[in-house]
Amino acid sequence: MSYDHELSIAKEAVRQASALCAAAQAGLTSSEQMDKADKSPVTVADYGAQALVLKILGDSFPDDPAVGEEDAGDLRMDENAALFSKIVDYVQKVDPSMEANAILESIDRGGHSGGATGRFWTLDPIDGTKGFLRGQQYAVALALIIDGEVALGVLGCPNLPVNPSDPDGEKGCLLYAVKDDGAFQAPLSDLSQAIPVASDSISEASQAVFCESVESGHTAHGRSARIGELLKSQATPFRMDSQCKYAAVSRGQASIYLRLPTRPGYEEKIWDHAAGFIVLLEAGGKISDTFGNPLDFSLGRTLRNNKGIVATSAGVFEPVVEAVLQSATESA
Repeated sequence: MSYDHELSIAKEAVRQASALCAAAQAGLTSSEQMDKADKSPVTVADYGAQALVLKILGDSFPDDPAVGEEDAGDLRMDENAALFSKIVDYVQKVDPSMEANAILESIDRGGHSGGATGRFWTLDPIDGTKGFLRGQQYAVALALIIDGEVALGVLGCPNLPVNPSDPDGEKGCLLYAVKDDGAFQAPLSDLSQAIPVASDSISEASQAVFCESVESGHTAHGRSARIGELLKSQATPFRMDSQCKYAAVSRGQASIYLRLPTRPGYEEKIWDHAAGFIVLLEAGGKISDTFGNPLDFSLGRTLRNNKGIVATSAGVFEPVVEAVLQSATESA
């Protein structure tokens, strides 16, 4: 089945959301963010990007539900009226037709429960909010899931260099993939200039470059260092926020992305991985949880049967999983 129409709409939705996020990041103030009940930060751009993307998807695919990270409950509270007003301003700069009530309703379209049957979209409007707040890497991540399988994914990475070998050159990438059709990258400034991307072809884990989360709450940095020792890694690891790490492995900038559990009982969210997952698979990479099990997107809003993430180029996947398992045994 062709997903050309879905991909076209998804790319444009992510492009518009990336533009909103870039504008918001450039002028962000403390009054344009708050902490949610779980103490995680959320900004005007998180809400605005979700409103834009889900409005575009709703117009084109009115029968498709969505699983989104945000909801508009807090925005309806009087104490957050000033924050909501700023969200309306940012959204209307991109889409002047969206009134306040439409913005709230669009954000709340992300309340679907997910599951193993039918089709739905999953969205992280800003993956890597802390990176966004630091002025560093973040991603707008959108994927289509059909009967529990990721069918397509789009990653908007507004601060990622278009050319990995020229970090001071043009910034702003859109990476995308459809199942069995390969992975591609285009500059956000011109989506018509797409080129294929592929993960690296190394076979020696000692040559692999590690990429991991900046935030220690997102991955166990000490355990990552031990895995590097077990693999006799000679390359200097680097850290970046968000699903830009999937992008880095997908285009050969890194060989290994590890997300190692930091607390018992934590369940990875599907919106944190679905888009990057399909892009990396189509770029030739491999992905599992830290026990070597396939990721299961059919169980609702979380990957509750998986623990952590191992994402690598194909040639080093097996030794990396072995090292991850050995490090877990040592930790225990």
